Amino acid sequence: MILEIIAKKRDGGVLTRDEIAQIVLGYVRGEVPDYQVAAWLMACYLRGLNAAETLALTQIMVESGDQLDLSSVPPPTLDKHSTGGVGDKTSLVLVPLLAASGCSIAKMSGRGLGFTGGTIDKLESIPGFRTALDLETMVAQVCRIGCCLAGQTERLVPADKKLYALRDATATVESVPLIASSIMSKKLAGGAHSILLDVKVGAGAFMQTIERARALASTLTAIGRGAGRQTRAVLTDMSQPLGRTVGNALEVREAIETLTPHAPHSPRFRTFCLQLAGEALHLCGVAPTVEAGIEQARQRLDSGEALQKFRQLVEAQGGDPQVVDHPQRLPSAPHIGDVRARESGYLAAVAPRLVAYTALRMGAGRQKKEDTIDPAVGIEVLHSVGEWVEAGEPLFRVHARTVEQLAHAQNELENAYETTPEPVPPVPIILERL
Repeated sequence: MILEIIAKKRDGGVLTRDEIAQIVLGYVRGEVPDYQVAAWLMACYLRGLNAAETLALTQIMVESGDQLDLSSVPPPTLDKHSTGGVGDKTSLVLVPLLAASGCSIAKMSGRGLGFTGGTIDKLESIPGFRTALDLETMVAQVCRIGCCLAGQTERLVPADKKLYALRDATATVESVPLIASSIMSKKLAGGAHSILLDVKVGAGAFMQTIERARALASTLTAIGRGAGRQTRAVLTDMSQPLGRTVGNALEVREAIETLTPHAPHSPRFRTFCLQLAGEALHLCGVAPTVEAGIEQARQRLDSGEALQKFRQLVEAQGGDPQVVDHPQRLPSAPHIGDVRARESGYLAAVAPRLVAYTALRMGAGRQKKEDTIDPAVGIEVLHSVGEWVEAGEPLFRVHARTVEQLAHAQNELENAYETTPEPVPPVPIILERL
């Protein structure tokens, strides 16, 4: 029967829910060998999956493991997902901000691999912070303080873990239906009624063209709505690093500064967080319009309520709450040096992947799953595209473990920017809404 299902998809047929379940759940139970699942994945990659097949695959993956039951949590329940980008520490700001604005948010995040960072790695740079929470603890914490930020449990969507590992080994990762089902299986298992999806576009994202990002966003929202969840996607710019830091402890520090009233911050990153918060609050019915949601969120930031919620989050998960008022308690690197502009001009480009890979090679990220992360190292990106810079002005600040590491990073970052004598219009950060 498995052979017939593979052949049916190979020849362009449409699979039934039962046929997809036989493959996926059989693989999880060890009844279908990986070589047959690999053949099926390649057939799906080449022939595609229609909307009904993609929804069925997602729901079957959800059913392969535990699900978060948020029925005891005060509504509205909300979840947020980003497809990943360079310097994306948005969840560290958005989760406490939304909780302070009246939402219940149980956010499960992953670790970084490759050029994009992971929220869990960033949180673990806070001394004592626990990211390994069981589902019951997560629900209890959300009931108590309105939010949690934890790693994905082993019992949640085990089918996705097995299928992703096989996709990685068979060159079938870059399939929009397979990517979308992987993302949405975890979101649906998270139990929230409303889901906001941040789909990154550009050189620092997995989706480098607006067309591919739009296709992914459309598929993601169709799955969410097909499963009965309020779902919205926004396409957001990743043509330059997000905010002014790339690296785990540095990004936590920037998130704290963004949450702290009147503290220095990246205006572009703060605006982005407020815009996403406005979308989320409108989506789940807390605000009548996106604009009203942005204003509500701005009030929570300016009053310090969002910062207080972040302090509660850190304390609830065993972290040192003093880092909120004293970010210098976060891990710091012993060697710091700048990369300066060669000439005056408008900043025309900052290459996000080059910045990310430079930070990764210092130890800020992983090239293999077993790699150890150094939470202290990273790069400050001191200017955004469109800003005027003077010759000799610092563009990047490198935080390194060794002198050799510092020199190598500085040399690489000399190629990570471009300037021009002509004014460069700022790049909009929200590109489209679906």
